[in-house]
Amino acid sequence: MSSRVRPFLAAALAALALAGCASKPPHPESFSFAVTGDSPYGEREAMEFDAMLAAMGAEPLAFILHVGDFKAGGDSPCADERYADARARLDRSRHALVLTPGDNDWTDCRRDSNGKMDPLERLARLRQVFFSGAWSLGRSRLPLARQEACAEREGTACRCPGLPENAMWTKNGVVFATVHVVGSNDNRGFDAASDAEQRCRAAANRDWVERAIRLAEGADRRGLVLAAHANPWVGSRDKVYDALLAQVAAGALRLAKPVLFAHGDTHSFRADRPFRDGYGNRVENVLRVETFGSPVTGWVRITVDPNEKKLFRAEPQTEVRSGG
Repeated sequence: MSSRVRPFLAAALAALALAGCASKPPHPESFSFAVTGDSPYGEREAMEFDAMLAAMGAEPLAFILHVGDFKAGGDSPCADERYADARARLDRSRHALVLTPGDNDWTDCRRDSNGKMDPLERLARLRQVFFSGAWSLGRSRLPLARQEACAEREGTACRCPGLPENAMWTKNGVVFATVHVVGSNDNRGFDAASDAEQRCRAAANRDWVERAIRLAEGADRRGLVLAAHANPWVGSRDKVYDALLAQVAAGALRLAKPVLFAHGDTHSFRADRPFRDGYGNRVENVLRVETFGSPVTGWVRITVDPNEKKLFRAEPQTEVRSGG
């Protein structure tokens, strides 16, 4: 073979190899799910959200994750009727829909424009309306494990109970868990009752995240997805989100498998790797995805493909932009 032919042949073989990789079929246990949240705010966005939810029904999705704030944070009273309307709207989803609460849904009910209501009473009502059963929302129901065990005891008494809104399930070797962490400083710093609520909820969340990590450590598990409302990288009083960031980072390093952390709160699509270990080094196996939020009505498709080393792929799906 001449010296002129060899480089050409090598290039041709390389091109064929790349083409083969590009056309590699997805793994038979691949699937996709959706992440949405911080929507709808107001009547116009409600119509846009309903249209988006109907369009998502035609998509081959395993389920939908709504990461909280199903209503606006101001000029949006937290009346029982609004909760009932939101429940009916989410239940119209063709796919199973799993909700984790946002601050607009209960914490911010204390605001004057929201009726100056007791956030802890509203949280109790929220749990009754959305989290009283062992199933997801939506027309196609997904069985969920709820956090029932006591998170912290004082003697024989349960000081911090489990959170019914914290859910866990698995799909094709991937563990999913919702964790109730919200914006507005996670309800801390308003009064003594709220501080006590936040402390107990944080204890329950720590227990739930640890349980999810341990479940994902199984030999038959491919990875882990954690979903919360709050953007834990925003500034906060008392560094209220730092413990969660540290726990997820340390847990991901211990797990040594792909981890996805999905959230809302700051209404900007992001797909990046901001988790750091105790030395400031990036934790490479954790992908953070933030979904869209008002005034943008949209969602993020997450594809889970075991053929891909990083396992998770995020694709933004913007439906409608409000406000021009």
